[in-house]
Amino acid sequence: MSLSSTKDTASDLNAQVRELAERSSLAAEKTAELGSREKDAWLLHAADLLEQERAAIQDANSEDLAAAEGRGVSAPLVKRLELAGGKWDDMLAGLRDVAALPDPVGRVESTTVRPNGLRVGRMRIPLGVIGMVYESRPNVTVDAAALCVKAGNAVVLRGGSEAIHSNRALGDVLRRAARETEVPEDAIAVVPVTDRAAIDYLLELDEFIDLIIPRGGPELIRKVTRSSRIPVIKHDAGVCHVFLDETANVDMAREIVIDSKIRQMAVCNGVETLLVHRAAADALLPEILKALHEQRVEIRGDPVTCEIFPGSVPASESDWSEEFLAPILAVKVVDGLDDAIEHIRRYGSDHTEIIITERYDNAQKWLQRVNSSTVGVNCSTAFSDGFRLGLGAEIGISTSKLHAYGPMGLEGLTTLKFVLQGEGQLRE
Repeated sequence: MSLSSTKDTASDLNAQVRELAERSSLAAEKTAELGSREKDAWLLHAADLLEQERAAIQDANSEDLAAAEGRGVSAPLVKRLELAGGKWDDMLAGLRDVAALPDPVGRVESTTVRPNGLRVGRMRIPLGVIGMVYESRPNVTVDAAALCVKAGNAVVLRGGSEAIHSNRALGDVLRRAARETEVPEDAIAVVPVTDRAAIDYLLELDEFIDLIIPRGGPELIRKVTRSSRIPVIKHDAGVCHVFLDETANVDMAREIVIDSKIRQMAVCNGVETLLVHRAAADALLPEILKALHEQRVEIRGDPVTCEIFPGSVPASESDWSEEFLAPILAVKVVDGLDDAIEHIRRYGSDHTEIIITERYDNAQKWLQRVNSSTVGVNCSTAFSDGFRLGLGAEIGISTSKLHAYGPMGLEGLTTLKFVLQGEGQLRE
């Protein structure tokens, strides 16, 4: 289904978005009954068709890139729009990887037998229709469709205006792959207009859409959670922290901080704030910050950091809660573990927090007391990723504690129903 241009009246646009969601709801009923064979055939065929249509898709992507550069969008954010090289290869590999994953739908878990012999289990079932509202990355169009359909759902995809040409092109191929296999075409729906009112209309359709997943900046997340009549699982900003305690090994700390910051700048699992125990600051900070400075990372430090590393820029209060997505790192010297945890609770976004320590007791306290969606010891923040954590792929990283928390894979796109098996038992 296609929508007409953004010149339509509000009532026309509302009606068209409603029709799109209703058709997706009908498709979800059929998708829920598909077996693994049918869903995997669509995934593999979609990967093949995308490769066949690569030139046309990259032409569409070039339009988006040129428009972004013309508006003066920063280089890291333009990079997020690009569908080329390794990102293209990863997108296609992701489809094939999802096809190879075990299908969670229909799996019965936690079976018990009641005293009267009644067998009680819980079976995984699809959620229904997933509404994805996201910005920038057009590869999310493919990743989200792959995971939602494999989990037996339909998906309505509303990407950002900055990727409109890419998303339309990708959606057309995914729907064509559905037409040529046994997946309902309307199980994959792309809202192909840039009018922001389409999001408002979408968020009202609780009779057709079962869950909204927003991915993007704080403004988008606030808009969706404030306006939605549909349950929302937030995939919010990644204000991630690394804490170096007084026993941190300088070589390990340096490598982990560099990997967490430099590997990719414009990703939600990149470290944005470095916290350092006061007793170790003089020993750790000069070498680590020098290495970052050599990689052209701007250091925004508290007064102690600025004194230890003169190349620092004084940090402002807003820097502690900022997701920079850029070569900028906020650095603060704290009094110890308790102070570090208090800082994270005040400024963090429930995403990913890492401690570098040689003390077992500090590691255990960190794991028990820090309740962000991913918490680790002596490793990079970059491991907060569905593929790296063994999920095969992810639709995003949930910072909502209900239903799914952290990297969200196939199981996060299903729910559980009770299934009862008896032999004539009656409730007396």
